[in-house]
Amino acid sequence: MAPKDYENSKLESKGFMPSTEISDFPIRGQKVTLHIRRRRWTVLDTGDIITRDWNLVREGTRMTTEFGLFLKKIFG
Repeated sequence: MAPKDYENSKLESKGFMPSTEISDFPIRGQKVTLHIRRRRWTVLDTGDIITRDWNLVREGTRMTTEFGLFLKKIFG
């Protein structure tokens, strides 16, 4: 899927960015590590290389943004 701002542009997939690992809470006593890779695109009209910017981990923590906000709501 192309990034939202480039839906009407001609894009060509150019592979993936280096993967990011996120360690999550155990599921049924098992450690969970997510390996996330972002796709890299080239805009054929301009030659620009674009990627999506994902803020998966809350700055200064090792947890997801949603979970950090959840804890902040509970504990203030």
